[in-house]
Amino acid sequence: MSDPELSRMNHEDTEEQTDQMKVTEQRQELSEVEEKHCDFKTQRRKAKKLQICDHHGKDSSNLKTQLKENCKQRQITYNEEKDHLCLDCGKSFTKITHLKRHKMIHTGEKPHKCSYCDKSFNQAGTQRIHERVHTGEKPYHCTQCGKSFRYRTDLNCHLHVHTGEKPFTCDQCGKGFKLSAHLRQHMKIHTNARPYLCSFCGKSFARLDHCKRHQKKHSAEKDHVCCECGKSFARADHLKQHQRIHTGEKPYKCSYCDKSFTQFVNLKVHEQIHTGEKPYHCPPCVKSFRILGDLENHLKKCPKLLQ
Repeated sequence: MSDPELSRMNHEDTEEQTDQMKVTEQRQELSEVEEKHCDFKTQRRKAKKLQICDHHGKDSSNLKTQLKENCKQRQITYNEEKDHLCLDCGKSFTKITHLKRHKMIHTGEKPHKCSYCDKSFNQAGTQRIHERVHTGEKPYHCTQCGKSFRYRTDLNCHLHVHTGEKPFTCDQCGKGFKLSAHLRQHMKIHTNARPYLCSFCGKSFARLDHCKRHQKKHSAEKDHVCCECGKSFARADHLKQHQRIHTGEKPYKCSYCDKSFTQFVNLKVHEQIHTGEKPYHCPPCVKSFRILGDLENHLKKCPKLLQ
């Protein structure tokens, strides 16, 4: 083999080795870049986890302080964003939709009409809640006993039945209550406050719902309508009681036998058969009766009263 050819082959071998070295170097560089990228992703993921833990208190010894600071900061931001002003009363809102809804208080506008009666409301949510009176819908369910409720507040109150908790205590007499609203109503007994007046006769009431119920006697308003037969009632509880005629529901069960009843008062009267209780007494002859009607009939012909 001639020297030029040998030289050419050596040169080609050298170039091939050089190319292989370059490829190896490039692969190493690429591997280093990928490794750095993986490290970056891992660090970022850890940082996010740490941030989440900080929010949930898993990696923070001063969670309460942080939450208070966050709440204060959010409150400041919230207050700063209340740039929608009511020109009638000066109240401000964060959203234009909230301002529009508020303005209906001043205009008296009630665009959301009940599908079952003549009532109307300024909010769609209030309308939907009201219509449950007509439909009988009870979307809130107790997970302990399966009982259903029309309102979330009623469910929350019911849950205390299972726990036995009465966290709200009267400082005057020590009586406990499941809800703060019940405590406020009770406190009026001690203060004798009766701030709610009937617009027809001037009679005063300690509770607004009692006043509204009383006023329906004057107006003869019956806005609680049965969807099955169309019969109307002045009170929601009377409608509920009536609807059991259609459903056959008898929720009140006797503690002593298998009988059940549609009304609580009928259950109590029935249980007196088992207990022997006779709560209605005739004062002149000291005779006792289980049912009020029996006492009334007795009083008409009581010998000591006729003397």
